[in-house]
Amino acid sequence: MSHRPDTLEHAPLGRESAYPEHYDAGLLYPIPRAANRAPLGIEEGRLPFVGEDEWHAFEVSWLNGRGKPLVAVARFRLPAESPYLIESKSWKLYLNGFNQTRFDSREQVIETLERDLAKAAGAPVSVELFDVDDATLAVCRLPGECLDALDIEIDDYTPSAEHLKVGEEIVEETLYSHLLKSNCPVTGQPDWGSVLIRYRGPKLDREGLLRYLIGYRQHQDFHEHCVEHIFMDLMAKAKPERLLVLARYVRRGGLDISPWRATPGERPPEPLRLARQ
Repeated sequence: MSHRPDTLEHAPLGRESAYPEHYDAGLLYPIPRAANRAPLGIEEGRLPFVGEDEWHAFEVSWLNGRGKPLVAVARFRLPAESPYLIESKSWKLYLNGFNQTRFDSREQVIETLERDLAKAAGAPVSVELFDVDDATLAVCRLPGECLDALDIEIDDYTPSAEHLKVGEEIVEETLYSHLLKSNCPVTGQPDWGSVLIRYRGPKLDREGLLRYLIGYRQHQDFHEHCVEHIFMDLMAKAKPERLLVLARYVRRGGLDISPWRATPGERPPEPLRLARQ
């Protein structure tokens, strides 16, 4: 049975008026990050990481001044320090409102998106619009070594940092897995993803790391908080000098999200899109 958090009491998911015909910034539903961060020991205003939530919207359309439809793919970046994330269903409904709305220019669309999203998130949000055949959107592969071929036995499908073990050797490496799965805290439906971990520090036991990541399989939480959970557990158990955790979740409802969290000075690989996005 899914549990609907108190912060989602007035969220638009499940309402009968599902698809607005006209632009309405009021559809965006912000959710405070602090409530989910507190159990991880993250104090409001004192983040132990830097990062962003990178979103792609593949169903973006509006009308030009003469009523002709235009289409694009949008990329949004919300800073991790923003006090609010934005619930994805409300984001989709908000974007649907552009479909029959006239804008004088592409720049006006971007300005409108940046203004509304920044107001909802409580921090500046960057917006880029791409033509649907732009080479920037080409599918890529994650860098590093994949853990998924490890032949391990699994009997624990809840996150347990006890699986995380390190040796004495100091290494610098990039590891990834496509076996990440968590569940939506709103509907309980599965959220599939890939996760990349780049670090310098005591060498992580790879089998233990894969067991830990698979442990999210029955965990209900937002994508952003799953990444923060992984980051905090790795910092506590492995104590690396540098760490980057990046998850690229599978597209759902025309939207995908790729949150990343890192120690200061670390940056994710150049923008990339996986085959499942």
